[in-house]
Amino acid sequence: MTQPPPPKIQLIQGPEYRESYANSVQVRVSLWDFFLSFGRVSQSSPENVAIQNFQGIYLSPQQAKALFNVLRENVTQYETAFGEIKLEPQAGGGIVQ
Repeated sequence: MTQPPPPKIQLIQGPEYRESYANSVQVRVSLWDFFLSFGRVSQSSPENVAIQNFQGIYLSPQQAKALFNVLRENVTQYETAFGEIKLEPQAGGGIVQ
């Protein structure tokens, strides 16, 4: 028995679509979903860091795992091409956001 051909996927960017740069993401998890809050970090002094969040996205646990797999694969490919990505701990506890 032959498998049907996969569906053709068309990506459509609606009027609400936006692209932005984020250097911060916070993750909250509940039984039903994952919440990713994207923002930009600015530091006006060594003791004053501000994070301005601009977008929050809810993902089902299945979509969160699919995103994890896609990111892992792409990070591996990036590091193979360009070398290891090193994470620098942030001030105030070594947390990388």
